[in-house]
Amino acid sequence: MQEPRDPGTADQTGVDRQEEIVGYRGVAACHAAGISYRQLDYWARTNLVVPSIRDAAGSGSQRLYSFRDLVVLKVVKRLLDAGVSLQNIRKAIETLRSHGVADLAGITLISDGTTVYECRSPEEVVDLLQGGQGVFGIAIGGAFKEIQGSLSQLRAEAPGEPETSAPAGPAAVGDELAARRARRRAG
Repeated sequence: MQEPRDPGTADQTGVDRQEEIVGYRGVAACHAAGISYRQLDYWARTNLVVPSIRDAAGSGSQRLYSFRDLVVLKVVKRLLDAGVSLQNIRKAIETLRSHGVADLAGITLISDGTTVYECRSPEEVVDLLQGGQGVFGIAIGGAFKEIQGSLSQLRAEAPGEPETSAPAGPAAVGDELAARRARRRAG
């Protein structure tokens, strides 16, 4: 059994526990995962990747994605880029949903373009490759590092923050239109 860790300490994946309790709005999620807002919206509406912190609740509300959600978004994008069908991606993501953040870092997805296999050890990867099943692989731990690098420039927010709070720092660039509207209203 795993011992509980204090909030704010890093686990073996290098993910700070604080990252698991903060969220990222749609613009930040798109930037971190390398996808368009249209893709993000479609995937949320079709339950492919639903934000685990806060889902949209009508007009004007904003989704809030966890770090884990961002990793899954990145994996979906990579699978799509590799030519895996959305139907097979849904099956793979359904399997990944049952894993925690630390578990995800130890998984490598191998695919032949039709089926996606979950491997937890180098031996499993080699067995699949020797059997001819694998054509490409996605080490989810690598996606962690890419997401962490992207997020270092983006603003996170706690789930309890009001949805209308203005983004600060580099994330504000993605919401320039909202900033202009706010300036017009104020002045």
